[in-house]
Amino acid sequence: MKDAIDSKSYQNILVTKTPILNQGNPADKREEILKYFLATWELDDRLYDSLKDNTVFYMRADPLRHPLIFYIGHTATFYINKLMLAGLITKRINPKFESIFAVGVDEMSWDDLNEAHYDWPTVQEVRDYRKQVKAMMEDLIANLPLKIPINWNDPFWVIMMGIEHQRIHIETSSVLIRQLPIDMVQANPLFQICTDAGIAPENELVKVKSGNVSLGKERDAALYGWDNEFGNLSSDVKGFSASKYLVSNKEYMAFVDDKGYKTQKWWTEEGWNWVRYKGCEYPVFWVKDDENWKLRCMLQKINMPWNWPVEVNYLEAKAFCNWKSAQTDKKLRMPGEAEYYLLRNSLDIPDQPYWNKAPGNINLEHYASSCPVDKFEFNGIYDAIGNVWQWTEMPISALEGFEIHPFYDDFSTPTFDARHNLIKGGSWISTGNLAIKDSRYAFRRHFFQHAGFRYIESEEELVIQDNYYESDDLVSQYCEFQYGQTYFGVENYALACLNLIEEHLQSINKGAALDLGCATGRTSFELAKYFDKVTGLDFSTRFIRIGTQLKESGRLNYSRIEEGKLDTFMEVKLSDFGLDVNSYKVEFFQGDACNLKPFFTAYDLVFASNLIDRLYDPLKFLRDIHSRINVGGLLVLTSPYSWLEEFTDVENWIGGYRKNGEPYSTLDGLKEKLQEHFDLIAEPKDVPFVIRETARKYQHTIAQMTIWRRK
Repeated sequence: MKDAIDSKSYQNILVTKTPILNQGNPADKREEILKYFLATWELDDRLYDSLKDNTVFYMRADPLRHPLIFYIGHTATFYINKLMLAGLITKRINPKFESIFAVGVDEMSWDDLNEAHYDWPTVQEVRDYRKQVKAMMEDLIANLPLKIPINWNDPFWVIMMGIEHQRIHIETSSVLIRQLPIDMVQANPLFQICTDAGIAPENELVKVKSGNVSLGKERDAALYGWDNEFGNLSSDVKGFSASKYLVSNKEYMAFVDDKGYKTQKWWTEEGWNWVRYKGCEYPVFWVKDDENWKLRCMLQKINMPWNWPVEVNYLEAKAFCNWKSAQTDKKLRMPGEAEYYLLRNSLDIPDQPYWNKAPGNINLEHYASSCPVDKFEFNGIYDAIGNVWQWTEMPISALEGFEIHPFYDDFSTPTFDARHNLIKGGSWISTGNLAIKDSRYAFRRHFFQHAGFRYIESEEELVIQDNYYESDDLVSQYCEFQYGQTYFGVENYALACLNLIEEHLQSINKGAALDLGCATGRTSFELAKYFDKVTGLDFSTRFIRIGTQLKESGRLNYSRIEEGKLDTFMEVKLSDFGLDVNSYKVEFFQGDACNLKPFFTAYDLVFASNLIDRLYDPLKFLRDIHSRINVGGLLVLTSPYSWLEEFTDVENWIGGYRKNGEPYSTLDGLKEKLQEHFDLIAEPKDVPFVIRETARKYQHTIAQMTIWRRK
């Protein structure tokens, strides 16, 4: 453990507030952001002092998550990868780390879960790397241009993105630490739990008047925000009655005692499948010790505090509400997002960072645990914010006017799938953006967080869309491009490419293929007809989730723009194309083609579709790609060679410029760069394709295909 620090230093680490970005002078704001960064970094470091020894970093607390060694590396790597993407730095610190620590499992079911694929570095190596990143960040904060206001196009927005991302992982890592065996953690003086426990109050319903609720904020808002917070949605919300308290451990115990976990009728189909899979009979953080109940906090087990809020996932909360409705003959459920805000707005609660002292158990200003449900009152309602997150009935979706941030295109859109429900209000360890009113976080319904719930009584039926249609314009265009109609007599691109390389496939092994730049996965599924295993890889998780959805469900819904705000809803099935039979062979991953993880190797075919002219470092890609291909295997490149400086610095172009005063084409460059390790085995072929934007606007492009055999 690190050297002890005094109580004032503790407060400087724990009690911080997200910076106000639209006021103040640049010098003061630079100093404020530096302090915020340093406090965030120190809190992240100190959290891991809670582990008994370094071996614990390699334990998996949750079978659907990486071990903690990943997360201590990931928060540092995130800064480098986003700064590279934004063009604020041009050189990596450690390309290997910035690959293996790039994308977490979290809720991305397509991400890798096989630890055999990872050669994790030592804890000391990761800590040394973190020191390098920290030093770089301090230098950047001191020297990057800063003007007020800071908006999402500014360099400091990327800095804030890294800091707020790190604060998210401080909270989610605390949940993982809470799931470790108790003998694998130790006391940490920075995290002192509440010692107040007693008899739980009887819950009751309090009326909330009807009103209008407006969600979303403008680009000139004062605080940093994730892309899903921007936009607008206004709705009239009917009144309801809300439980005065969060559901306590005691109130939930009645459901457990009534064999709630053994009674299917209380559960949704998804919930019952989860119960059977887990084999659980009570909440995950409850511990049965002979006849006594205890609660697992982050770092210790304590006698069950019955008046603390129960912490469960959405599926458990929903089952309780169904059971409670039957017991009371009332229509009880959790609130929707707008209903949560109707309740919160009626209570006049100050927002972080504008309060002097946190009005609830939030922002690490009170405890490092939950506390009694009747401790923090807001005009007759308790814990409207803080203590634990509150599940809602609503899956997250985009607000009107939503735009993806170009430097983090997969923060929100993977959750717009009707499977991720919003949580509201924050928990005791929610800090920074997590603790502001406008925050919009959502998790899979089986996910564990420091989260509980309150119920409401309402006659209003929530309309919950579960037949989700993909509406991201770019992704929808590629859904149509890969699975939709053909236009102007131009053959489907994936089929055209496979037809051109089919004769060459006869001469190679059919063990494994890599589809680089796979987009929504059509070519990956087509390759599965030929290969035993196919890996589809794309830089954008917005694309990867479509291929994953198709593999898992066999179907895809998307909206195809006709004109303006008119669109047509489309549905495709893998079975429509005969691709369902071999889909089990395909796996999808997010990845950077210029910095691939080590285990992407030993392929008999690498197919890189319209990729090289969109890479930030295509020279590095061409230098390294031979190491991923078996001797005798094939590299297939297609590209229209549409080089643009917005994607690739001119000095990294493969061709498309004059060399020694003479025209130097991309084909010339490919021959020069690949000749050491590859033979060009066929004449280049033109492959046309059409991308539909609207009913009257199309992109007609001609790519060139080259086929290379690994020497």
